[in-house]
Amino acid sequence: MSTRISSDALPKRHGSPLGSAIFRSKPEDFRVEELLGFTPSGEGEHCLLWVEKCRMSSNEAAGLIAEKLGIRKRLVSHCGLKDRNALTRQWFSVHIPGQESPAAQAWNIEGLRVLKITRNGRKLRRGVHAGNRFKIRLRQCSFTAADMDQRWQMICEHGVPNYFGLQRFGRDGNNVEKARAMMRGEMQVHDRQLRGLFLSAARSQIFNAVVAARVGNATWDTPMEGEVYGFADNRSIILPSKQRGDECDRFCAQQLELTAPLWGAGDPLSESVVLTFENGIVDQCRDLCTGLEEFGLRQERRVMRLRPNATSTQWQGRDLLLNFDLPKGAYATTVLNALCSLVTPSNC
Repeated sequence: MSTRISSDALPKRHGSPLGSAIFRSKPEDFRVEELLGFTPSGEGEHCLLWVEKCRMSSNEAAGLIAEKLGIRKRLVSHCGLKDRNALTRQWFSVHIPGQESPAAQAWNIEGLRVLKITRNGRKLRRGVHAGNRFKIRLRQCSFTAADMDQRWQMICEHGVPNYFGLQRFGRDGNNVEKARAMMRGEMQVHDRQLRGLFLSAARSQIFNAVVAARVGNATWDTPMEGEVYGFADNRSIILPSKQRGDECDRFCAQQLELTAPLWGAGDPLSESVVLTFENGIVDQCRDLCTGLEEFGLRQERRVMRLRPNATSTQWQGRDLLLNFDLPKGAYATTVLNALCSLVTPSNC
């Protein structure tokens, strides 16, 4: 028995999925390697661990590392949250000033291997990494290699809408409703991390709604008056008041991207036609907007287009192997859903 991962509610840029493929039937089918973007200094009070883990979330791994070292979990940091049902490699930092680094062979944690140990002067903070490298096997593909080549070329050249993936909304998909209950005071959430997950889901739903509307009316890749431009490889933005006049040309040259709101308190950052358009969408989610403002989140922006980099494809029988890099915060499933319908075994 299997369950189809549906993204039908979100409009596509390149047409309907080509067919179906079995997705993540085993953790080794979905490999993620964190791209740190800088080289650790090799010295300092923070011990950096290059960790490979399987069937384990980043938070679970951090807890096990803290337990193994006999320290508080808050002394263990990491850049991003990696998938649980996957084989992933990422960095963790442990604050142990004045102490020697543990030996790599001293670890004995089921599902976790320490591959490398070094030091750094600063701890790893959320989002400081550059991106992630994906190696994905899609099994029993029902589409042809010729169709795949054509669609993959379109995805790489034109990108896909940068939707937040289903993972953002929780295993049961109810994190937005939990956010609403929390905002209404019907549910008390004392755990800071859990509270952040619910708020992020609410923010993501608003972002997806705006992007979907612009894909639907064919303006997601057509600049309008009042755009906020952004850079695909970082979170820097160019407000309308700071623009120099060549932003549209730079967008056409793939140097800049259009953005949509990550809602929070403060005045919206877009202007004119774009602001009017976005207000028409976010007004449908006014309760979420108000709640996000009351919880202290600030107005931010996120680019609307996602382009995979360093891509390669290979067929092994009916299995398709895909390799590509994405910037931090982007979802591999967003790219895959533009290619085919993903079917995952019910025990995953």
